[in-house]
Amino acid sequence: MKIFPAIDLYGQKAVRLYKGDYAQMTVYSDDPLAVAKDFEVQGAEAVHIVDLEGAKTGVPAHLETVQRIAENTNLFIEIGGGIRDMQTIENYLACGADRVILGTAAVTDEVFLKTALEKHGEKIAVGADIADGKIAIKGWLEQSDYTVYEFFAKMQALGVKTVICTDISKDGAMKGANVGLYKALSLRYGVDIVASGGVSSIEDVSALAELGLYGAIVGKAYYIGAIDLKKAIEVAK
Repeated sequence: MKIFPAIDLYGQKAVRLYKGDYAQMTVYSDDPLAVAKDFEVQGAEAVHIVDLEGAKTGVPAHLETVQRIAENTNLFIEIGGGIRDMQTIENYLACGADRVILGTAAVTDEVFLKTALEKHGEKIAVGADIADGKIAIKGWLEQSDYTVYEFFAKMQALGVKTVICTDISKDGAMKGANVGLYKALSLRYGVDIVASGGVSSIEDVSALAELGLYGAIVGKAYYIGAIDLKKAIEVAK
């Protein structure tokens, strides 16, 4: 299992939200590139980046930051947040991102999703953000009609390779990952699942790795020192 340490961007800073609430934001660093470099020093091979402004407004705000990280590290970069048209995909890939994550657009615009998959294949991932069993959209501010299982079935049928699955109720709460949910999804579908939300301890990492998941995202637990990133990477392998 791969560990994806996370950088959530807002106002050109590395921040974290509590359960997706923009009113409960903590700034952890004024220098996202320095954070990414530390990930690399700790042994990370990838970084998960979220443009929180883009997720909220649909207008990407951090192309330059992604480019700086791409130019100054060897990390595999996946980026999500407000990617709702082909030009934004092209811009992110051109500035050094390796994979872009479609969230709201994957739910609301099937034609766009199909076009992106046809053109870029495995460079397109989908975000499945779950609130009360349904898929949330628009920076987690609205809820779609899809249940998580309906959405996963549809993504698999369309040929999506990677799904980043976030349990919003666990995100930033430091109360453990929803291992039961990821187990059910991994048994049912053949897509690569990246677990996100609530990964708070080495025990969480170990439990997710035992499921044979493709990846897990470590966010707040890294920033507050609850997880030793180097150790997490070793346990995941």
